[in-house]
Amino acid sequence: MNQRALALLAATLASAIYAVNHTIAKGLMPDVIQPYGFILLRVGGAVILFWVVGIFYPSEKIEPRDWKRIIACGFFGMVLNMLMFFKGLSLSTPINSSVVITIAPVLLLILSAIFLKERITWLKFIGISLGLVGALLLVVFGLKTQANAPNIPLGNMLFIINAASYSVYLILVKPLVGKYSSITLMKWFFLVAVIVNIPIGINEFMEVSWTQLSGITILKLTFVVVGTTFLTYLFNIYALKQLSPSTIGVFMYLQPILATFFAILAGADTLTTLRIAAAALIFLGVFLTTRKPK
Repeated sequence: MNQRALALLAATLASAIYAVNHTIAKGLMPDVIQPYGFILLRVGGAVILFWVVGIFYPSEKIEPRDWKRIIACGFFGMVLNMLMFFKGLSLSTPINSSVVITIAPVLLLILSAIFLKERITWLKFIGISLGLVGALLLVVFGLKTQANAPNIPLGNMLFIINAASYSVYLILVKPLVGKYSSITLMKWFFLVAVIVNIPIGINEFMEVSWTQLSGITILKLTFVVVGTTFLTYLFNIYALKQLSPSTIGVFMYLQPILATFFAILAGADTLTTLRIAAAALIFLGVFLTTRKPK
């Protein structure tokens, strides 16, 4: 299998894991653990895994000029991104989260136009508009509350910030992936994330009755730390070595399909007409913005 095929497989596996995570993580909050405490567990577990794995890889010296970019990547990719997603998930629903974050490719295009000076055509402008309308439909006209979702509009807004933050991360990290190994980058990104997240999540982390958790709960927490944090970031950073940020963004389209299927199968969420309409607008918007001219 060639390198590009492996990169495509890695991006697909990352999206599949993320899709399952929407329901599993939602089921753990807030009864087992609060969102900020959950994030501290995620980044803390991931930093240990990456530094242990890093022992078996050659040590790489970071160029002084790259440290600012590394810190920024850690903040946007592993701090703000996670804070907004998990707080949003505690307020909203798994299907909403999987639909709203697919607006990331649209936001990625907007940010690329601002920072990379990419030209936005009329077709892409229409696509951006449709995607934003679809996301705003869920925020403004969606259900306000439902079981285990106390503030759906606010949660959906946080998902949009989450998607924007992840888009910034993809733009920032691209120049680094050609210079350093995936393990080296993840080691430092997650170390930054732990340092920033300790004062934010330590209180919620300490509130958890760790010794009284059931085996299935520990298994779910392990999945989020090892699968959704360690493996997905490793898969995506590997995929970025062969694929562009916008191509990685396209793989987010898999998440709503897989996440909706899993959430309904698990009885964690339901599909509504508004959610279908919003998803259709977002998908159409993303299709138009990512379509290459002839």
